[in-house]
Amino acid sequence: MPAINTIAIRDAVMSELVKREKSWPAREAGVMVVFCIVGVVAIGLISLFIHKKLAARRAAKASVV
Repeated sequence: MPAINTIAIRDAVMSELVKREKSWPAREAGVMVVFCIVGVVAIGLISLFIHKKLAARRAAKASVV
């Protein structure tokens, strides 16, 4: 009965576990571009909303004084 070479088995298992595939964003670059564009637009709209609220608060404060 042949002896089991545990080193060869260990190396084969480790190579399968460590093998890296391309990440999801690397495979789906178009989807990541759309996510980035949507994120930039969302941040812009939120900052515009905050700017308008702050400007209205300043105007209301100036009219009271």
